[in-house]
Amino acid sequence: MPLPYHQRTHNCGELRAQHIGQQVLLAGWVANHRDHKGMVFVDLRDRYGMTQLRFGDETPRVVLEEARRLRSEWCICVRGTVAHRGPGNVSPRFFTGELPTGEIEVVVQELEVLSESPPPPFDISDYTTAHEDIRLEHRYLDLRRPGLQRNFLIRHRVAKTLRDYFDAHGFVELETPFLTKSTPEGARDFLVPSRLHPGKFFALPQSPQLFKQLFMVSGFDRYVQIVRCFRDEDLRADRQPEFTQLDLEMSFVQAENVMAMAEGAIAAVFAAVLNYEIPRPIPRLSYREALDRYGIDRPDTRFGLELHDVSALAGQTEFAPFRQALEGGGVVKAIVAPDPGGKVLTRKTIDGLVEELRGIGAPGLPYTKVVTDEQGQLKVETGIAKHLGSVAPSLLDALSARPGDVVWFMPGPYASVCKYLAHLRQRLGQLLQLIPQGQWNFLWVIDFPLLEWDEQERRWSSVHHPFTAPHDADLELLFSDDSSRWGQIRSKAYDLVLNGIELGGGSIRIHRAEVQRRVFHVLGINDDEAQQKFGFLLQALRYGPPPHGGLAFGLDRIVMMLTGAASLRDVIAFPKTQRGTCPLTGAPSSVTEKQLAELFIRTIPPSK
Repeated sequence: MPLPYHQRTHNCGELRAQHIGQQVLLAGWVANHRDHKGMVFVDLRDRYGMTQLRFGDETPRVVLEEARRLRSEWCICVRGTVAHRGPGNVSPRFFTGELPTGEIEVVVQELEVLSESPPPPFDISDYTTAHEDIRLEHRYLDLRRPGLQRNFLIRHRVAKTLRDYFDAHGFVELETPFLTKSTPEGARDFLVPSRLHPGKFFALPQSPQLFKQLFMVSGFDRYVQIVRCFRDEDLRADRQPEFTQLDLEMSFVQAENVMAMAEGAIAAVFAAVLNYEIPRPIPRLSYREALDRYGIDRPDTRFGLELHDVSALAGQTEFAPFRQALEGGGVVKAIVAPDPGGKVLTRKTIDGLVEELRGIGAPGLPYTKVVTDEQGQLKVETGIAKHLGSVAPSLLDALSARPGDVVWFMPGPYASVCKYLAHLRQRLGQLLQLIPQGQWNFLWVIDFPLLEWDEQERRWSSVHHPFTAPHDADLELLFSDDSSRWGQIRSKAYDLVLNGIELGGGSIRIHRAEVQRRVFHVLGINDDEAQQKFGFLLQALRYGPPPHGGLAFGLDRIVMMLTGAASLRDVIAFPKTQRGTCPLTGAPSSVTEKQLAELFIRTIPPSK
């Protein structure tokens, strides 16, 4: 008679010593199968945990014979009695807390095989060595692994915590469309051809930005949404073509209000998932200070190795690269790396770092080492020591250098110097093991520039997006006819950074039509183009829009950090590979000529 699997009494992670003697009904998958001379042991797994089953003398012979047939990943249901494993048989993992059911087992009387399985293509465990492509091809099996299931249970907890938090603060969850208008101002859009309107295309949203602003014009006051977004861009470990973000917008606010609300949300998540209380308020750095001190606008503040501007002293040397950089309007910055024993920053390691920096575009990486002379006075040797001359003592004093330190220099344009030294700083932090593990350093970066000059396009572009409001004090710069002043305009933008990774960002939006039109003008978008792309927004801004602002968190990225996953693919149920493909379904795939004809589309093969 079939077992009533739909009437499970317990799950596979639930049984404890207090259940001994009880008859139970369990269902799940065979994780391990061991036949020991007339006795069969099976580890039964479901998403809640693992329970050991014992088929032995108490088991009817027909059931014992059936148990010998069991293999990995068969789906079964059993009825049996909970028993203690015995003093010498308790799992060692029970004492470490890894296996809460490790003290008991279920002595099976009845067994039903619900479905069989061929040998899986890889070991269904957290210790599998299978290549990622194989695992993604069989993602439904990969998702049975306890570690991945833990990731998605945490993801569920994060989403629920956020929904509860924003509901408690008066936010309304509203949906925005997936089929919308292409406004190619950032990454490439994913385009969707329209069958009913030949030659025209929808775009999948890169974010709900404009629609959430329209919600504010509509008077909803507080909007929130956990939403899928799409960007057709090159992939990395922390990028996917489709991703999920927590999106919010608020009316009648300034940056302080939005940042405080976002801090509360992220604090609620860390408390719920890790039982960790984030120190608040979260520290803040201006964009310029972040670049000055760390070379990057999303610095990892868990360790030092800050950048030092040594332009004034470098200008007193005869070293040609220093002089040329300064004469060209650039800077000279330095990093001091401690290596007292000289065991880490060997000549081989230093040469490797020089080549690594050259690989990302740096012209070189001048350095020198700090030592002491016979009198115990600091001096420099090796590298560019001879070029520093009499300036060396003042330079070492300014850098607070100590014996054994390696001083690295970078001359050149400010932006390039920051980029290269930020990369070097992170690599040195790793090599010298200066980055503490298990530490969470949050940081707000504020006062971003509104605009940046694009050398390739020879025009101004938005640092965030064209709808970000400028600082009130900088409005006169925006309306100035002197374009050289536009780079000085600060925006009301803010990014939240955790351990050197941007979790999310946002801004106060432009709510006055004349300011929005001026920003479009500065970006080289004429009135006709602005009307064609953003006419609906400009029209809405005529009808009493409130001051408003918001923020978006990368939900995938937050979960990746909370779980310690190495890649976003480990926290997205059915992700794409780094090549932008889905091994599970074979997407993207070809379609029939009939489908293309219905859409009035012809494909052009790429040239070799």
